[in-house]
Amino acid sequence: MTNILFAAGPELWADYETPLRRALDATGLDYTLGCDAAPETVDYIVYAPGSKLQDFAPYTRLKAVMNLWAGVEKITGNPTLTAPLTRMVDDEGLTQGMVEYVTGHVLRHHLGMDAHIVNPEHAWEPNVPHLSRERPVTVLGLGALGQACAGMLAHLGFPVTGWSRTEKQVERVTCFHGDDGLSRALADAQIVVLLLPDTPATRNLLDADRLARLPWGAVIVNPGRGPLIDDDALLAALDAGQIAHATLDTFRTEPLPADHPFWAHPKVTVTPHIASETRVDSAARVIAANIRRGEDGEPLLHLVDRDAGY
Repeated sequence: MTNILFAAGPELWADYETPLRRALDATGLDYTLGCDAAPETVDYIVYAPGSKLQDFAPYTRLKAVMNLWAGVEKITGNPTLTAPLTRMVDDEGLTQGMVEYVTGHVLRHHLGMDAHIVNPEHAWEPNVPHLSRERPVTVLGLGALGQACAGMLAHLGFPVTGWSRTEKQVERVTCFHGDDGLSRALADAQIVVLLLPDTPATRNLLDADRLARLPWGAVIVNPGRGPLIDDDALLAALDAGQIAHATLDTFRTEPLPADHPFWAHPKVTVTPHIASETRVDSAARVIAANIRRGEDGEPLLHLVDRDAGY
C-alpha cells in the first residue's frame, strides 16, 4: 500500500482532501492518505512552502516530495531533503491562469487602456494604438509558464523574443540565452514580462544597468518573482521616464508593506500575487498522476534541479 502524507497544512487539507482522494482513486492505486503518519512509513509527501515540516531526515522510505506550487525556492536548499522533488506544472489551471494574466496586462499597455479607464478631465484624444506586430515583447524565462505566455503573445501577432539562462527553442519566438543573449533580448523590448524563478543567478536581474538598456518608455510586467528586479533601480527608472509603467504581482516582502513606495507611485500597478494560482481539482490530478508514475516505475514529471533551483 502506498502511504501518502499531506503536509501542506490544515487549511489546504480541507480544500484538497476530497479532490485528491478522487484523483488517486481514478489511478487505481492502493493507498492511504492523511495528515499524520509515522515518518518511516511515508512514501510520498504532498507539500507547500508554508508547511511546518522542515526536517525530512526521519522519512527514510520517502520516494518523492510533490510541491503544490510552481515556486520551489523555499525548499530546494533544505539539506535534509534528499528524495526527488517535483514542482507543480498544471496546464489546466496554473498555466492557463498565467497566460490570461500576462496577455491581459500586455494588451492593456499595448492598447493604452489606462488613458481611457482613468480620464477625469474627459479629454478627447483619439490616439490610435499600434498593431501588435509593431510592439516587440520580451519574455524573460522560458519554462512551462514562459513558453505558454510567449506562445500566446506570438499567436496574437506580437514579435516575441524569449530569454533563458540555457538554450531553448520555442516555436514563433526568437530565443536568446546567457549574458550576451540577455542584452540582445532587452534591446528592442517595448514590453518585458518576467517569468523567471527566484535563484541566486536571477536576483536583481533587472538592475539599473539592464533597465537602462531597454528602449525609452518600456513597460514591465512581473508576475514571476519579486527579487528579479532591483526595487530602488526600478523606482529611479520610473521617475526618470526610462520605464513608463510597471505592473507588479510579486514582491520581496508579501503582503507588500502599506508604506512601500510602489503603492503610491503613479506609474506602478500593484496586484496582490494573483497572476496565477494552483487550482485544486487540476492540481490534485497532476499529483495523483505523478504518484502513479512513481509506483509504476516510470520517471517522475516536473523534477526540480536542486543546483539550478527550479
